[in-house]
Amino acid sequence: MDSDIVSSSVDQSRTAMPDSLAFKSINDPIKNKINGCATICVRQDDPCHFLRVLYESLITGGLAGVVVEAALYPIDTIKTRVQVARDGGKIIWKGLYSGLGGNLVGVLPASALFFGVYEPTKQKLLKVLPENLSAVAHLAAGALGGAVSSIVRVPTEVVKQRMQTGQFASAPDAVRLIIAKEGFGGMYAGYGSFLLRDLPFDALQFCVYEQLRIGYKLAAKRDLNDPENAMLGAFAGAVTGVLTTPLDVIKTRLMVQGAGTQYKGVSDCIKTIIREEGSSALWKGMGPRVLWIGIGGSIFFGVLEKTKQILSERSQKSPNA
Repeated sequence: MDSDIVSSSVDQSRTAMPDSLAFKSINDPIKNKINGCATICVRQDDPCHFLRVLYESLITGGLAGVVVEAALYPIDTIKTRVQVARDGGKIIWKGLYSGLGGNLVGVLPASALFFGVYEPTKQKLLKVLPENLSAVAHLAAGALGGAVSSIVRVPTEVVKQRMQTGQFASAPDAVRLIIAKEGFGGMYAGYGSFLLRDLPFDALQFCVYEQLRIGYKLAAKRDLNDPENAMLGAFAGAVTGVLTTPLDVIKTRLMVQGAGTQYKGVSDCIKTIIREEGSSALWKGMGPRVLWIGIGGSIFFGVLEKTKQILSERSQKSPNA
């Protein structure tokens, strides 16, 4: 997703889509050296450019999302159980992988859809906005990607969290019983709270990550290596994880309550939690959440950039590239 500069040895009819126009100020030798992980080199007049960007984004996003979910699912389960526990309730440590299979089925298309929207939108905005507004492009693209992918992510999250809290034994049973008891709308329980959490989370996480990469590249005058990508991803994830924890608590409570009417909406959920448990309850699960998202960010962005690099190299070697 970062600026990619084509070497002078490459056919001049080809160019790379910029990730940040900030690289315009770097001299040509350095530009030739900085050949970013997110390179998507195409001919300027290639009508299939959008499809290539979309294709590569779907693969990289889907793969990165699945790897993170599979690797860190137990931490996510612990976080969910901590957030729903009330009155000193004990945390159950068994079944930490409950719902993993069904979750992966939903995470793959949701992550692919997010990046299928994020990457083309980001590239388009970076082309039309002034270079000093690159952060706006990242924020807007992240929020739009989150909004579109929520169509898949919310039902996936509802089923996952209900299984994590022991309400259902399998994903098919969860889907069938939720629809039977709550109607199809039950699959989108807490949708508003999900958007309230995920839109700022996605926007901030990707903006922080992208801006850090731009600054790092300019300072180091070279491309980032894999450990550096992972480090910046971990930092971006941890920071946004802390800031959005209260929103995550609200989202979790609304999603797992099922047909119950303990909370009638976002505002009622906030008031009820503060009245009955104190304001500190809004920060429940922050530890495992930050751990999960921090480690997950390092894995996610590391896998993301590496996959994009591999696809980019294959694209450049292709005679049609």
